[in-house]
Amino acid sequence: METIKYIERASGEVKTENVPGERMLKWLYASGSGKAALNLLFKRKIVSAMGGWYMNSRLSAKRIPKFVNEHRINLNECEISNIQHFKSFNDFFYRKLKPGARPLEEGVVSPADGKILAFQAMNDIPSFFIKGSEFNLPTFLGDESLSKKYEAGAMAIVRLAPADYHRYHFPASGKASESHKINGHYYSVSPLALRGSLKIFCENKREHCTLSTEDFGDIMIVDVGATMVGSIIQTYEANSKVNKGDEKGYFAFGGSTLVLLFEKGTITFDADLIENMKKGMETTVKVGEKIASAINQ
Repeated sequence: METIKYIERASGEVKTENVPGERMLKWLYASGSGKAALNLLFKRKIVSAMGGWYMNSRLSAKRIPKFVNEHRINLNECEISNIQHFKSFNDFFYRKLKPGARPLEEGVVSPADGKILAFQAMNDIPSFFIKGSEFNLPTFLGDESLSKKYEAGAMAIVRLAPADYHRYHFPASGKASESHKINGHYYSVSPLALRGSLKIFCENKREHCTLSTEDFGDIMIVDVGATMVGSIIQTYEANSKVNKGDEKGYFAFGGSTLVLLFEKGTITFDADLIENMKKGMETTVKVGEKIASAINQ
């Protein structure tokens, strides 16, 4: 597997991603013996459940200081800035930020801190992923008729690495439907796994809801779980009006992903995101940072 490059949006600098557990992931997703082990054990719920139990225990809190130092996490933007006050690693992992830590910009904004891929049309996907044609929207959404609504539209993938802030938010104001759960496995959503195939998204545990907006049509928000993510927690009130930037939920420990689907002719992604995708690279984004505009603007 090749080195994973991404673009720092603020500076335009190309950087190399430090992937936690890189050697293990390369074995699991690129070798015959690793793939066999993956299908027999690592994708199973029990592995994530055991990992989740540990991350919720007080024993795991001792991992926090090293994690903060290694990933240079800015605790000054968090509601709790003293690591001694976190009861477990997960308590730290889905920490809250101080009000105003993520200013809201115009248009459709990023729902999470992470790295984004923006596809203006679904037929752009195979050109980026080695096996991108394996991505199947009806399978991904678990609904043939619903998929037709978005099959000619745009898609954004926001990937959260373990070091990222793991609460996620609404990308626009509107009315949010209830969340529909789709059972699945627990494959890694590391770039080393995803670069080989987007099919993983159609096999992992996931939930989706529709955000009905006045300016951007109906936005489908899909929360995708992964290895060690035993829980996808929704904190919003279903079938209620929400404001852009309101918290939608959070992930427990592990790398996770949000997928945004847009109806055809409703939005256009920012030019830099499209250009970076065409270069084969993700772009860093923060919650509240603009990623798209209404098509008529």
